[in-house]
Amino acid sequence: MGDVTIVGAGLAGCECAWQLAERGVRVTLVEQKPLARTAAQKSDGLAELVCSNSFRGADLVNAVGLLKEELRRAGSLVMSAAELARVPAGGALAVDRDVFSAEVTRRVDAHPNIERVARVVERIEDARPLVLATGPLTGDALARDLARVVGAEHLAYYDAIAPVVTADSVNWDVVFRASRYDKGGDAAYGNCPMTKDEYEAFVAAVLAADKVTPHAFEEPRYFEGCLPLEVMAERGLQTLAFGPMKPVGLVDPRTGARPHAVVQLRQEDRHASAYNLVGFQTRMKWPDQQRVFRMIPGLEQAEFERLGSVHRNTYVDAPRALDETLALRALPGVYLAGQVSGVEGYVESAACGLVLGVQLAARARGEAAPLPPETTALGGLVRHLSDTEKDFAPSNVVWSMVPPLPGRKIFKRRLRREKLVERALADLAPWLAAIGAPRAALGEVGT
Repeated sequence: MGDVTIVGAGLAGCECAWQLAERGVRVTLVEQKPLARTAAQKSDGLAELVCSNSFRGADLVNAVGLLKEELRRAGSLVMSAAELARVPAGGALAVDRDVFSAEVTRRVDAHPNIERVARVVERIEDARPLVLATGPLTGDALARDLARVVGAEHLAYYDAIAPVVTADSVNWDVVFRASRYDKGGDAAYGNCPMTKDEYEAFVAAVLAADKVTPHAFEEPRYFEGCLPLEVMAERGLQTLAFGPMKPVGLVDPRTGARPHAVVQLRQEDRHASAYNLVGFQTRMKWPDQQRVFRMIPGLEQAEFERLGSVHRNTYVDAPRALDETLALRALPGVYLAGQVSGVEGYVESAACGLVLGVQLAARARGEAAPLPPETTALGGLVRHLSDTEKDFAPSNVVWSMVPPLPGRKIFKRRLRREKLVERALADLAPWLAAIGAPRAALGEVGT
């Protein structure tokens, strides 16, 4: 079959390449590493996780939990590697980021239908089909060329990376291990309890800290689901206590009572040698981060493996720039996948790459390439990119992306979602049969 060129070897690019290669399509995977890196990248591995190490909720009644299950059933490379690199995280799927990246890199490089090429791409090249999966940190030159083609200025917002502390610098006599409501049963999270006075002093320090200021020509447009800590603090004294520092479902064993607020620590690697501060994305300057975060009970002597930083995310206005196949309306044969297309999150980026890879493989065989049913999380996510009824903004997968259950029966929320999951997985099965399982899912190639 004919070749497909993919630019960018993050989660979307690797997933797209894998789905094509497993269906017999030759892929040229162009990645700028090791020649160059973005400001947020630290390694030369593929599918590098530069922000959190969490793939979020594992429960099927969460929309992202359903999306992950659909990806597993479709033979996703990303989900397979994530399961192999899994670390304890209560009700979430979190991974050892180094193990995860190494496994994706190994499988991609070992596949006979994928050729990896190191090259910095600064313009939309002439190869067709061409997939741009350059992620939220698309290079300036390529972003300008993309903006020229779509006919409107591309959109940018800022995403903030949470800090990571070493496990042996945490005072575990103060920090207690528990998951909310004991969910997951493995007490995977560390919890730093705060009294009302400690919390209010902490918020005041966050507000007073020096912040990194964007350039005058850069307008900060934050993703609502990943707001910097100080942006939330600016919304009101108790905003953090009802957000990432909410104490619900947690009891401090030293007092037998619920704290006024908590800072949760999530295991960063499989050896539990480091923990990240959950929901603590920040644009505070580094000296102030260390001072302010050491005000947190149990982190007075914290050693930071990584401090928070701000990076730019770039994406197109998908409903106007892309058609339903994820092709540029202004440049047929050029497709976008992952965060540059307007999805948000690791799992969603992989899902976008999978759907596009499946579609391109079908076209290479001269066959029809149906989208996943709209009742599935995969189908709802892709259709979000063509929703012209409201101003477009990046989004994680949410239940509102799939149509509600028919009829007027009112169920409790969990039961309603369980029925949505049942419907989605039933409707997914014919689509999986139509697209054909990748050979790796059958244990034949590349495992």
